[in-house]
Amino acid sequence: MSQLSKMLENITSNLKKVHDEINSCLQRAERSQNDLTLLCVSKTKPISQIIEAYNAGERHFGESYISEAKDKIPQIKEMGYKDIVWHFIGPIQSNKTKHIAELFDIVESVDRLKVAQRLSDQRPKNLPPLKVLIQVNISNEEQKSGCSYADLDVLINEVQNLPQLELCGLMGVAEDTADKEIIDKSFVKLHETFNSLKQKLPHFDILSIGMTHDMDLAIKEGSTEIRIGTAIFGARNYGKL
Repeated sequence: MSQLSKMLENITSNLKKVHDEINSCLQRAERSQNDLTLLCVSKTKPISQIIEAYNAGERHFGESYISEAKDKIPQIKEMGYKDIVWHFIGPIQSNKTKHIAELFDIVESVDRLKVAQRLSDQRPKNLPPLKVLIQVNISNEEQKSGCSYADLDVLINEVQNLPQLELCGLMGVAEDTADKEIIDKSFVKLHETFNSLKQKLPHFDILSIGMTHDMDLAIKEGSTEIRIGTAIFGARNYGKL
């Protein structure tokens, strides 16, 4: 078996392990398997690996780098894989919003009005409104992207009024720490905020929290989307970016 064949076979077996772990977490939280979406974080990964995950049943893929996504996504669509839902999950630079607005179905990392306005203005009119999540800085770390809780209500009101955007929920990245209590508290606060907003907003149904190391806490606290990358595809190669 070639090295490529082994790598692709590993993706299928890795996905089974990830889904088994997710289902165990859902059972412990007394939640349905239909409550959660797995977002396969495919940034830096080649098309062949994305197609292997697709063939294993995955439809949601996350990218962070426009430099690779602007080539990768059109190529995959041209190959006939047109039912993939593409999520942009990285920090957003204002000069990259045009490509993001044109290529992606969901943007999870909106954290300021300027970016939201540009995404709305640059979303092609022949496409449905771009679904967006507000990224909240739930760890209060200066180096992390995200809107503060203090500014969240104002930003939500502004984003709601942009014609080519559909506000669908919140995203958060927990602090990179071994202290599960710190992570859990940050998830609890975002979940409470999400539930409060969900009562008032019509399409507000995505809470994107949790990665490989904290998925159990995220699922316990109501996550509707888990973002998993290296546990599926292996270590990332940033050399060409």
